[in-house]
Amino acid sequence: MDIIEAIVLGIIQGLTEFLPVSSSGHLELAKAILGDNSVPEESLTFTVVLHAATALSTLVVFRKEVAEILKGLFQFKWNEQTEFSLKIIVSMIPAVIIGLLFEEELESFFGGKILFVGLMLLVTAVLLLLADRAKKTDKKVSITNAIIIGISQAIAMLPGISRSGATISTSVLLGIDRTKAAKFSFLMVVPLIFGKVAKDLLSGDINFTSAEALPMSAGFIAAFLAGLVACNWMIALVKKSKLSYFSIYCAIVGVIAIVYSLMQ
Repeated sequence: MDIIEAIVLGIIQGLTEFLPVSSSGHLELAKAILGDNSVPEESLTFTVVLHAATALSTLVVFRKEVAEILKGLFQFKWNEQTEFSLKIIVSMIPAVIIGLLFEEELESFFGGKILFVGLMLLVTAVLLLLADRAKKTDKKVSITNAIIIGISQAIAMLPGISRSGATISTSVLLGIDRTKAAKFSFLMVVPLIFGKVAKDLLSGDINFTSAEALPMSAGFIAAFLAGLVACNWMIALVKKSKLSYFSIYCAIVGVIAIVYSLMQ
């Protein structure tokens, strides 16, 4: 993988991580188009690196909220920040269980499964369309809601299912305020990503040569910068109920991916 390719993939990851169009699905499609012949393990390593970049951009965008949460937690008493943290932890449980028990099975879906990605993008399109038609409310995320949203996040570990699309759509369909839904969706994945990166680093699953260091770094920086832009943009779009546009986009890309796969 050269630097230009890494930057292109980084920008795609940064934009699609927050926009409800499936970052993992787009990365798989981009790799197929660019002729990336990485085996699934190598492909997953680069994907994890880019996800770490977008997780960092999330912390930058929500730095005030994160600071308030940490401040509240260090008061060591039950408060709004502690309650929010508990909901984040609860929402992580389904993805942690699936990730630990079915890690090899999940990895097998990466590395050129274009037909599968196309089908899952169509699923994402349906979810977004349903969410866009939901009524607006000012409801907050409850513990029960957090569990259901967490299940959506676990399902979205499949390439082609948008994580932000699935979690935000699920939240909106549960009647949660759109702004609160977007905030919860973006923050709930941060501990999971950093946890995954730490686990892979300690286990030795993430390995790349010195020759790959520069492309990896370039991809990381590109994903981080694109993520800053996309995160702020997505929050504004969710408030304005513009999810149907992304539904149409996912449907079009999904059909193209399916046709492309069948023609190979």
